[in-house]
Amino acid sequence: MKLNLRLILSFIGLLLVLNGIFMFLCIPYSLYYHDGDLHALLISGAINIGVGLLLYFSLYKKYSEEVKRRDGYLIVTLGWVTISLFGTLPYLLSGSIPSFTNAFFEAISGYTTTGASILSDIEAMPKGILLWRSMTQWIGGMGIIVLTVAILPLLGVGGMQLFVSEAPGISPDKLTPRINETARRLWSIYVGLTVLETIILKLGGMDLYDALNHSLTTMATGGFSTKQDSLAHFDSAFIQYVVIIFMFIAGINFTLTFHAIGGKWKKLTSNEEFKAYYIVILFFTFLTTIALLQADSKNFEESFREALFQIVSIISTTGFATTDYTSWETYMVFIILIIMFIGGSAGSTAGGVKIIRHLILFKNSILELRRLIHPSAVIAVRINKRAIGDKITYNVLAFIIIYVVIFAVGSALLAFTGVDFTTSIGAVATSLANIGPGLGEVGPAGHFGNIPDASKWILTFLMLLGRLELFTVLILFTTYFWSTS
Repeated sequence: MKLNLRLILSFIGLLLVLNGIFMFLCIPYSLYYHDGDLHALLISGAINIGVGLLLYFSLYKKYSEEVKRRDGYLIVTLGWVTISLFGTLPYLLSGSIPSFTNAFFEAISGYTTTGASILSDIEAMPKGILLWRSMTQWIGGMGIIVLTVAILPLLGVGGMQLFVSEAPGISPDKLTPRINETARRLWSIYVGLTVLETIILKLGGMDLYDALNHSLTTMATGGFSTKQDSLAHFDSAFIQYVVIIFMFIAGINFTLTFHAIGGKWKKLTSNEEFKAYYIVILFFTFLTTIALLQADSKNFEESFREALFQIVSIISTTGFATTDYTSWETYMVFIILIIMFIGGSAGSTAGGVKIIRHLILFKNSILELRRLIHPSAVIAVRINKRAIGDKITYNVLAFIIIYVVIFAVGSALLAFTGVDFTTSIGAVATSLANIGPGLGEVGPAGHFGNIPDASKWILTFLMLLGRLELFTVLILFTTYFWSTS
């Protein structure tokens, strides 16, 4: 079966058109601040729309058949890479990031909602370019929701497949027949929460520009900030608590959020992944708060807020920081590293392994002990009181094994390029989980600008792998994917 390249490229053309439109949306701020980035945004937007329209109208034709599975894999991966390539144009044309390697790193870090940055003086960047930088995360965050709801379940991969296939929570007949309506509702929630957070942050003391940027990157669980020292710059307990709440919401399955907004709170509160999500946050917040109280002279509220902010930021894979956690005691930094391997909920904008996978792995491990006593018994893993199939369990086990192998290989490769051990494992862990700041030189007080270019290219690949759930990208490197038989 041949790939439908005409359909694939026309779809990518449509993505480029949307990319260009979002670039144009940054122009009002460029005009207002007169930072000299207007021409870069205009030209970049025009190129994106021009190339996109050329691809779309020259290759598009109406197809009666659905998108085939192999076409879908290529659309997803090639689409993310293409918009990231074209997303470098504002950085390059404005001169804000003159190096292509650095510009591509910053762009793909945005679209994958990772939030790792090469910038050492963020405040010196033109305001229109900074807004575009935040916009890349907002596009990527919403894109991954629509992707998981509309495309990945059809391919049989991705976090949402854990629900959509045999697992409980969301059944295919509720999503697939009205996929446009589902996507529209998720968009409305995403936009609505972004606007709501912007208003609250503005009321809390941020100016409109900073409030908008931080709302865009909070709901995307991206973590790009307009300040070099992130949320610590504002030194406001109110702002920190507001961002904590919205980071927490962004890490929840958006379909459950939709049900909660519609008054169906039981769907949210009875969901096992949601319960595990907040229990994990409470547990690690408790440990970190106690450790901080013992380590410094801060009062309980300050220690609790600092702990809660960092735990929610990392588990939701947002990556905002109010403190340099790499300066904490060694055992506390180790806790941070562990949390980097957890991730948010499936069907959210969060990255990482995902809570649901850990839940299935844990339950299956417990059941293995029972199976040793009763080898002939058929004991299924149950999520939300419903059994899930062996296929999903095997998928979870394979995903986690491959994830750990990629982490180990990636860390070794970074060390081989000359990066120190601590920075290597921190950079790989945070890139693969799409978090942002890592450990060592790339912690909250540092940046990725000083690591070798070879390391940056390795990390950009890992960001893409993590954002697209590993298998979606890795399958493109197999011979049977490209086989026509």
